[in-house]
Parts: sequence; structure tokens; C-alpha cells
Amino acid sequence: MKIKAAVLYQPHQPLVVEEVDLDPPKQGEVLVRVAAAGVCRSDYHFMVGESTYLLPVVLGHEGAGIVEAVGEGVTTVKPGDHVIFNFVPNCGFCVFCTTGRPNLCERSATLQQRAFMLDGTTRLHKGAQPIHHFIRTACFAEYAVLAESGCIPVDKGFPLEHAALIGCSVTTGVCAVLRTAQVPSGASVAVVGCGGVGLNVIQGARLVNAAPIIAIDIRDGNLNLARQLGATHTINAGTEDVLRRVLEITNGQGADYSFEVYGGSHTAQTAFDIVRRGGTVVIVGVAPDGHKAGFELITILRKELTIKGSYYGSARPRVDMPLLVRLAREGRLDIGALAQRRYRLEQINQAYRDLEEGMPGRGIIVFPH
Repeated sequence: MKIKAAVLYQPHQPLVVEEVDLDPPKQGEVLVRVAAAGVCRSDYHFMVGESTYLLPVVLGHEGAGIVEAVGEGVTTVKPGDHVIFNFVPNCGFCVFCTTGRPNLCERSATLQQRAFMLDGTTRLHKGAQPIHHFIRTACFAEYAVLAESGCIPVDKGFPLEHAALIGCSVTTGVCAVLRTAQVPSGASVAVVGCGGVGLNVIQGARLVNAAPIIAIDIRDGNLNLARQLGATHTINAGTEDVLRRVLEITNGQGADYSFEVYGGSHTAQTAFDIVRRGGTVVIVGVAPDGHKAGFELITILRKELTIKGSYYGSARPRVDMPLLVRLAREGRLDIGALAQRRYRLEQINQAYRDLEEGMPGRGIIVFPH
């Protein structure tokens, strides 16, 4: 079928919104009509050459839509169902899948950087030229083919624009608190970087009754939104001494848990510096290829620090995404406040200019059908 999609042909070049070919779903796959897709910085790394990928590629990994058709053997969704996109479709058989860690699925990880479906091929092409699927999702397009395990059913009464954000930023941020760090009630939390994912780390900290919750960013717009979503204190890293302020807020101790949610060496160092003795640093932000942090080993030893990576919030999407939907329905998660801007697919390059300029919250590509 012919569909309209946003294709990256070369880094540092605008995305090209054009007609491409999408093949039908194969066995174990699902064709979805995309309703909404979030504008995430992870895609931007590839657009500006900070990370590499097979090209050309249709970007977009945070989305939701309506099932149009299913391939042979699909049993968990049917045409007409509303689904959230899970960009880590899992095989169900590797050591990680069978021990409750599907976000680390070996099969999915092997294929991620090759930009293929789980069978090692693509469904997208332009004539004879293959086009790759960004982290198995490719939802900056009118339609997408996903693995069955990449489609998480959601109640039809739940707004698909909100469901799309659960596909990445909400799950990654909230579950970094609930699953990766398992922050206890009353613990102090500092969040370095308050973009779309960082704001959801703040929401996760509020859910577990962490206190204080300290938001750190260089943009006042992000900090204002962080306050709205649960931060008890804010620090502008561009104008204030972050370490001094964190120590003031925590009675000289530092934070029990610090979350790095920007994806940079300098922000990782900040998260390391502000954590208390015996504390935990959680790396959530996606850094460009090759970026390294310079933590002093002796400090890790003497302070007995724990440093944890958090990929997709250590989430089990089939369990955690329905939980997040329920929390949103109950008013305990504010997804509406995150959705700050809406764009048509033809405006996608403007959407990323707005992201780079630091506009707060999340932009959403909305597909009228």
C-alpha cells in the first residue's frame, strides 16, 4: 500500500515527507493506522548525526493507533483495537524474556541497530529501495507494521494522543522510578533534565510519595511544568549552583536517588555529584554514540554508590502500560499537561526545531484519517 511517511535520508538534512510503499504484515505482525506520534529527542540524535543508523529510515517510535489488519497467527489484537506501540517487541524465549525483563530481549536488541523487523527484513520501501524501521516502529507515517508484541491493547475510551506518550516518555520516566530504582516512600529524588521523560520521572517520584522532589534544568519553562507535575523544588542549572542548592534542600546530605534524563556527559556528572553517600544514580537519558562519563572510582567506593542504567524504565510493557493507563484515568498521572503542541506530519521539521529550541513538554504529530 502507498502511505505518507517522514524519511531520513541523510543526517543534518530535513526529514522528507513523501509517499512510500508499505508491505502487508507477515506472520506474527500487525498493520496499524497511526493516530498520534510523539516528538522525542531520541529520534533527533539520528537526525543530527549524533548517533548512526541504517539509512534511509522512517523515524518515530512513540505512538498509538488503530489495528487495520493482522498477519497469520496473531491472537492478542484484532482489527479495530486501539494499541500503544511498544518499541521493544520481545521474542518471549530468551533468558531475559523468560525472567521478566522483556525490555532487554536479546532478539530485539540484536535487530535494533540494524533497523529491521524481528524476522530481519523490512516492510517499507520506495520502489526497489528498502527503507528501514526506526527501532522497529517507524510511526512518523500514516500506517505502520509492527510485531504483535509491539502492540499493547488500550481501552477505546482512552485518548490516543495520550496513549502515544505512554509508548515512550511516560513509561520510560515513571517506570525508571517504579521498576529500575524502586524508590521507596519518603526518599529524596533529584531529576537532572526535565524534558518529556524527565517530567515523567518527576511524576513517578510523586506517585511513590518521594520527598523532596528536586527538578534541575536550564530552562524556566521546563521547571515551571515540573512544578505543576510534582516537583517540590526547582533549580536553574544555568544560573544557580546546583550542588549547593541540593545540599541546602536535603540538609547537607544530597539526594537519595538522582536521575540523569538528558543524555550528556556533563549532566551525568551532575547526577553523580549531587547523590548522597549510599545513594543511587540512575542513567535514563539516551546519550549520543561515544559519550562517556568520568566518575571517580574511589568516590564510588567510598560513598558506596550504586549506578544503574534504565532502558525503557525496566518496564514490562504488557503489564506496565495498562497500569499507566489506569493511573492516568484515576487522575494520578497527568498526561494532558505533557501534550503541549500538536502538528501535522508535514510540520515535522518545525516540530523538531521547537524541540531543539527547548519548548517545554511534548509535541505530538496528529494524523487525521
